[in-house]
Amino acid sequence: MRALLTLADLTDRLNEACGRVLPWTVLAAVLLAVGNALARKFDAGSNALLEAQWYLVSAAFLLGAGRVLKLDEHVRIDLLTSRLSPRGKLKADIAALALTVLPVCLLMLWLSWPWFLSSWISNEVSASAGGLPLWPARILVPAGFALLTLQALALIVRRVAALAETDA
Repeated sequence: MRALLTLADLTDRLNEACGRVLPWTVLAAVLLAVGNALARKFDAGSNALLEAQWYLVSAAFLLGAGRVLKLDEHVRIDLLTSRLSPRGKLKADIAALALTVLPVCLLMLWLSWPWFLSSWISNEVSASAGGLPLWPARILVPAGFALLTLQALALIVRRVAALAETDA
């Protein structure tokens, strides 16, 4: 169990590192949006700037999901779990992570990896005039779901360890 808890700590640190970087992507997206809006006033806007803005917002959303789960800031329905004992809450968390979060994450990984790979191998470019390559945006999907999968596994390990401690 100690080795699994060490891996859970590493996952926490990885998602925390992403969490420290991602607010800067939002700021960059906002600055790009303002710059592009001003540039369009002078007929100098760019599809590449619009797409870069979209990539940055996508990165913040997808790569931040694991940290949101770690911090327990995700949407949850406490109607049922609020009535459970602490052990019952741990069991409910394990069940929810194992039966909902992990299957969705694994499905998204399975579906998104070939989608990214195809885009990367073909060097697919946006259909917009002056658009950007698509693979940098497409790698965000499997990367984000990989981080979310790791965080869900880390939380399951921690919940199982907490259950074992209450049994001891």
